[in-house]
Amino acid sequence: MNYLHTLLFGLYPYLAGSVFLIGSLMRFDHGQYTWKTGSSQMLSTKRMKLASPLFHVGILVIFFGHLVGLLTPHWVYEPFISAGNKQIVAIVVGGIAGVMCLVGGAMLLHRRLTNPRVRASSSTMDTLIIALLVVQVTLGLLTIPAAMQHLDGGVMVRLAQWAQAIVFFQGNAAAHLTGIGFIYHIHILIGLTIVLIFPFTRLVHAWSAPLGYLGRRYQIVRRRA
Repeated sequence: MNYLHTLLFGLYPYLAGSVFLIGSLMRFDHGQYTWKTGSSQMLSTKRMKLASPLFHVGILVIFFGHLVGLLTPHWVYEPFISAGNKQIVAIVVGGIAGVMCLVGGAMLLHRRLTNPRVRASSSTMDTLIIALLVVQVTLGLLTIPAAMQHLDGGVMVRLAQWAQAIVFFQGNAAAHLTGIGFIYHIHILIGLTIVLIFPFTRLVHAWSAPLGYLGRRYQIVRRRA
């Protein structure tokens, strides 16, 4: 059991991370024509104006929340906010963003499965990745009741220690997860699997986020007479 635990939470993260980085680079180098969002909005706009913003805003808040929350060492934020209060903030903000992402993602998945035109233009991987993201955000929301039972922030600190041990190559990372709830283990495993298959999905378009758009000059648009 200890060997399996180390394999899944000590070694699998490095496998997923390696495939994520190398696979993304190889796809950009050898398959640039497939480097796209594969948007199906032209085929059907029904509910897209609601579903797409909900999903994307929710998932961006969740992503950056996890990134900052897990990779920021405890001593950095300890003078300003306790681990318990940080956990409460994470529950509130993450809960709101999670519900947004779940509602939007479920609507997009339902559209992809039930709209004939969208389904015909979708690949198996398109459907799989949106389904995995919906499952993952559902599991994330299910961790909230478990987190409410220990508001001292102890489990959150251990999760952050695991993530930092992986990212900063500190060794024996899996030991930080020993004894925490099963729901957290499943949430982490599915998250790592999403990272693993990332280069083979439409999610690669996230690498091409148009950040320059935020600082560009205004465009002058003239209407036809």
